[in-house]
Amino acid sequence: MSRSRRLLDACESARGDGILNIDQRVDEGTSCLDHEIAHLTKIRSDPHGRMQQLLLGKRKAPFSPVNMLAAREGNYSGRGRFSSADCCHLLSRYLPTNGPSVVDQMRSCAYVSQFSSDGSLFVAGFQESHIRIYNVDRGWKIQKDITARSLRWTITDTSLSPDQRFLVYSSMSPIVHIVDVGSGMKQSVANVTEIHEGLEFSSLTDDYDDYSFGIFSVKFSTDGRELVAGSSDNSIYVYDLEARRPSLQIPAHKSDVNAVCFADETGHLIYSGSDDSLCKVWDRRCFGTRGLAAGVLIGHLEGITYIDTRGDGRYLISNGKDQAIKLWDIRKMSSNINYSPRPRSYDWDYRWMDYPEHVRNKRNPHDLSLATYKGHKVLRTLIRCYFSPAHSTGQKFIYTGLADSSVYIYDVVSGAQVAKLDYHQEPVRDCNWHPYYPMLVSSGWDGIIADWEFPGTGASSLPVKPRARRWGRF
Repeated sequence: MSRSRRLLDACESARGDGILNIDQRVDEGTSCLDHEIAHLTKIRSDPHGRMQQLLLGKRKAPFSPVNMLAAREGNYSGRGRFSSADCCHLLSRYLPTNGPSVVDQMRSCAYVSQFSSDGSLFVAGFQESHIRIYNVDRGWKIQKDITARSLRWTITDTSLSPDQRFLVYSSMSPIVHIVDVGSGMKQSVANVTEIHEGLEFSSLTDDYDDYSFGIFSVKFSTDGRELVAGSSDNSIYVYDLEARRPSLQIPAHKSDVNAVCFADETGHLIYSGSDDSLCKVWDRRCFGTRGLAAGVLIGHLEGITYIDTRGDGRYLISNGKDQAIKLWDIRKMSSNINYSPRPRSYDWDYRWMDYPEHVRNKRNPHDLSLATYKGHKVLRTLIRCYFSPAHSTGQKFIYTGLADSSVYIYDVVSGAQVAKLDYHQEPVRDCNWHPYYPMLVSSGWDGIIADWEFPGTGASSLPVKPRARRWGRF
């Protein structure tokens, strides 16, 4: 019997009552994720082959930094330097678990945490109409203090343009506002000190009091010319920033579209995740002739709270209200675009109820996902998940906020929980890993923006833990 066949049989037996949870190891040194992405991850995060051969012997990876530095000086790889995979192998050993130090604290729930693409800026969005942009390279100095316009309930999402000149923010309104980040004005009060231009995503919107639908997710394209948004009217919108009008509206799902993103830098593919429990793939190159999704990713039992792309046009992850993150390969998507999940036979609302125990280990019989990561809680709000950075970790990890005030970091291939960050007193809706440094920033409903770094960086000592405060649920 071949190794792959034995591994498949072992994985099938590990399913138990039907859930493929890769936290369950098949045997030492293997996992159920025997797929191309496992090999890609290994290539991007393991040392150079010749260095492994010379260093390994009978020992097991990971290799010590001292040995790798000695191998570099001895030119074991024949390159005279570390490869990008060598760097990832070293840096991924230093997880951002030290601290945290408090970057800022507001009197309202923090909903958004986002580093800029180069890591020099950090954006935090709060419930009480507030957005702050910090200059990370200048000791987290506030570079822009924004008071939002026409806010309904909370800031649902923000996105920085690729050139970091503009910021867009959304709310439970069909109007997304855009702010000039590059202006010299530090205090940006909407239409008082600066103009926050409103981008109307609905042609039916006549004024700022029209809340016909809200926008949960908004993202810039890689070239900065378009925005993609997911809304509460079950649709996806693409907005042309040069023409200042929506260029495409897709009636995409049967419930709220909580998350959208461009699959890669080309902008041709769009991923979406909805409360109808489905992730869908949209190819704009052929959408005009068909008007349908390119395919559907079936597997979650409850609504999708967030999706993140690996950036290669193939892989993505999704966080679900069924208390699971799923890893997808769009080459395995179903062409049954009219698939409708079975309605659940129990009453449950994630905003104030715990997930029912009797369905916790239930599995979708049509599950197309590559792997399922469990252990975290997705309750009370649309909690986000991400791949770790390519530059410093080779995207070796997946991380997510939790309803129980923590941050979990999972190994992509083994599914093991490699770190848990505890500090907040309320749900952590968002968290973001610096694109180049071992630094992770979490934002919680306690209003705290917390900076985690790897041990030994000189991060400030743990401050006094604040009292828990409760300002809302959603």
